[in-house]
Amino acid sequence: MKDEFKSLLKEKRVFKPSKEFSKNAHIKSIQEYKKIYNYSIKNSEKFWAEKAEQLHWFKKWNKILTKNGCFFKWFEGGKINVCYNCLDKNIEEGRGNKIAIIWEAEDGQAKKYTYSKLLDEVSKFSNVLKSHNLKKGDRVCLYMPMIPELAIAMLACARTGLIHSIVFGGFSSESLKDRINDCKAKLVVTSDGSFRNGKVIPSKENVDAALNDCPSVKKVIVVKRCNNKISMKNKRDHWWHDEMSQVRYHEFKAVEMCSEDTLFILYTSGTTGKPKGVLHTQAGYLLYTYQTFKWVFDTKDEDIYWCTADIGWITGHSYIIYGALANGATSLMYEGAPTYPNPGRFWQVVEKHNVTIFYTAPTAIRALMVYGDKWPKSHNLKSLRLLGTVGEPINPEAWMWYYNVVGNKHCPIVDTWWQTETGGILITPLPGAIPLKPGSATHSFPGIVADVLKDDGTKAKTDEGGYLVIKKPWPGMLRTIWNNPKRYRETYFGKFKNIYLAGDSARIDKDGYFWIMGRLDDVIKVAGHRLGTAEVESHIVSHKAVAEAAVVPIQDEIKGQAIYAFVTLKKGILATENLKQEITGHVANKMGSIAKPSKIQFTDDMPKTRSGKIMRRVLKSIAEGTKEYGNISTLSDPNVVEKLERGRSS
Repeated sequence: MKDEFKSLLKEKRVFKPSKEFSKNAHIKSIQEYKKIYNYSIKNSEKFWAEKAEQLHWFKKWNKILTKNGCFFKWFEGGKINVCYNCLDKNIEEGRGNKIAIIWEAEDGQAKKYTYSKLLDEVSKFSNVLKSHNLKKGDRVCLYMPMIPELAIAMLACARTGLIHSIVFGGFSSESLKDRINDCKAKLVVTSDGSFRNGKVIPSKENVDAALNDCPSVKKVIVVKRCNNKISMKNKRDHWWHDEMSQVRYHEFKAVEMCSEDTLFILYTSGTTGKPKGVLHTQAGYLLYTYQTFKWVFDTKDEDIYWCTADIGWITGHSYIIYGALANGATSLMYEGAPTYPNPGRFWQVVEKHNVTIFYTAPTAIRALMVYGDKWPKSHNLKSLRLLGTVGEPINPEAWMWYYNVVGNKHCPIVDTWWQTETGGILITPLPGAIPLKPGSATHSFPGIVADVLKDDGTKAKTDEGGYLVIKKPWPGMLRTIWNNPKRYRETYFGKFKNIYLAGDSARIDKDGYFWIMGRLDDVIKVAGHRLGTAEVESHIVSHKAVAEAAVVPIQDEIKGQAIYAFVTLKKGILATENLKQEITGHVANKMGSIAKPSKIQFTDDMPKTRSGKIMRRVLKSIAEGTKEYGNISTLSDPNVVEKLERGRSS
């Protein structure tokens, strides 16, 4: 990929870890990080084997790493159980009475599970699964809201050797059907409904619609969450509470799993084409989530950790459940939306539960910025000691607001880059060691060799955009695409031989810091110059009047493509034509005239999924005037599409 257009964003602000934070950190200095990193690359297999000693093994491995072209296996011959490492091991180490999960419901009620209580519930549900004649390797689909039963069900699958495939509770029945049929799930666990912004979403109704064309499913277990009216099919459908009350044995011995047995399948949603069933296995995935959680979040025994993601996404798998519990952490699960019943809800939860580590998406940060500083400042956030971001690049302005207003200028921010396919965090600051640059994911995690390559496979120059790649295998990486190894090979290793292609564009600055520029398909080619959408958006948001921005390409007779910008202004700012011109000039001044938006449409809201991500294909369709939106049932507010259509800039 040739990217002759060099970014003019040369972030000069550098934030060094405080001496107080570094003194108590797992990795205390940049010199220590470099020493560990260099060792991890020169002695890769030895490094990971040493870290694997922290886990509980029923039987140690025979071989650390096996390579077969672009297919890799870790810790072959080993016997392990992920659930055992998350629960039993912590109890054996004296954490039985420690809180494992704090659950905050949308209506404010809270429930806490100690490690002992959670093991009891997981063991009971393991016996429920066994009673339905499921055998090791069978697939179980979990289609649930953010309730404790979701965590219990996935851990029970891991305990019994079943493969779970979690489908985000906001997906439509059609999306659910496709995923069930691809993995041929035999059982579905769901709820009668879910709460969202005070309304009941009919989860079971979606399951019923999907199962009209899912012959593999024999049983459905339903959690009573909302008490909404549903239909229960005789002999197929069973209530969770009935099943749990009938369990005779409250113990279930964890099944010894081979290191490379499948732990779960998680489908990437994709905007077009068939979703990919990303397959993760037992030992390597657990080790990688364990080690990244420990070092990236610099966790201490007394921490209250909150990742705001949904467990239906990889972030929830790795950093709400598996990585967090394997470290013996207290992990908070929140059921509702960030702005319900008001824009202060996140900060209210932080204050209520004395959250010390807060990990959220840049989209959520920008959305909350719209409402100003008063909401975070009206709550006591002094318990916070570390902040994090995940899911997409964060623009420097949002980073600074997060740092100054939420973190009160004393919390380091770990801006993490990773994917469903990578299993865990690959590029990140280590908060006690690596100086921070607002908007940069900084450096590779130990054991990871990341780089930026040009189209011909040569290394990109300093600040030159290119393909983000990973050059060495790591334990947490996906092993294949479910039932489609050819797609795995072509998608991730087809461009550069035996080098993992991330699908993101990036650049490396003169200090070796990585700057993620967005997906390769999120690139707009204006007059031959390839512009990353994330970077253009960052410059728009740097205008003092702007809270959030999203840009998409539109056709241009002269330039080939031009930039159409959707812009949300800060509260109290009046949308005018003069302001459009001012924003356009601001971008030209910051990034160059080539990056100027051709059209700007002001909007009060963006089409966002319930997880907070902007659905760009909807924006592109609006900008082009095609009305080919596709499925919009996963939007938190589908009505926003009609509003945007009415306000389309001609």
